[in-house]
Parts: sequence; C-alpha cells; structure tokens
Amino acid sequence: MIIDLPDREATVNLGEKLGQTLASGSVILLKGDLGAGKTTLVQGIGLGLGIQEPIASPTFTLVNEYNEGRLPLYHLDLYRLQDQDIEALYLENYWQGIEVDLGIVAIEWSERLTFLPENYLEITLLDRGEQGRRALLNFVGGDEINRDPTGIAIST
Repeated sequence: MIIDLPDREATVNLGEKLGQTLASGSVILLKGDLGAGKTTLVQGIGLGLGIQEPIASPTFTLVNEYNEGRLPLYHLDLYRLQDQDIEALYLENYWQGIEVDLGIVAIEWSERLTFLPENYLEITLLDRGEQGRRALLNFVGGDEINRDPTGIAIST
C-alpha cells in the first residue's frame, strides 16, 4: 500500500491512526534514510496511544519505553549497532512479551534486525523533496484475507 504524505502533519496523522488501531503485540519495522520521518511517525503513534510524554529518537539510548498510553510503546533505534550487538539485546522479548508487557514495538533502522517476528507492518518512508514523503506499507504474516488490520487503506 502506498500513502502520500505531503507534510509533517500528514506523517503524524498516519502514525496517530496506527496508534489508535493497532493491537497489543504489533510490530512496526521502520525503514528510510536519515530525516525521512521515522521518528515523526512514531510521535504520531504515541499520540494515537494517548501518550503525553514527548517522544524523542532513541538513537543514543537504543530503547525508549512509554507506558502511560492505551498500550505500552517500545521505540527502538538500531542505527548505531552492529549485528552482534543487536543479537545480544534479545529484542524479540519486546514483541514476545517476555519481561515486558505486550504493546506496540516500533523499530527504526529495522533492516539491521537479525531475527524478525512472524507478523509485522513494514513501513518504508521516502523523502520526495517539495512533495513531502511517501509511505510504503507492507503487512507481513497474519491473516491472508485481512492484509490491513488497521483499516488505513480504507480511511486514508
């Protein structure tokens, strides 16, 4: 699915719809160049979950956990990590609910993951200059009949 996002507000709105509709245990794998809007999208997800705390990029902290919303939000950033570092973090604990409550897991620079969940939403953000951004959404795994459990294809 392709969604054109003409400005920052549209990116936030897409994230907000995701935050309002995705279920506990959802994993969002975010891809795109630096400045493509990955963190902006996660800020919208936080709004959709009812999180009041400002959402910042976890580039240096690796994981930011937000527990005040409808569901917990786990925001991860793998930009600065190598494969062996990623494996040692056991990130699958976040989407398997091991040692943390199940929530929504949003992973920036997810192409560096060495182990993927069975079901996830992959979002690639492309910078289109003056035309804004384009989001490419790909639902992987899950119910083959309902490839868009969020309803975003209908409502956007």
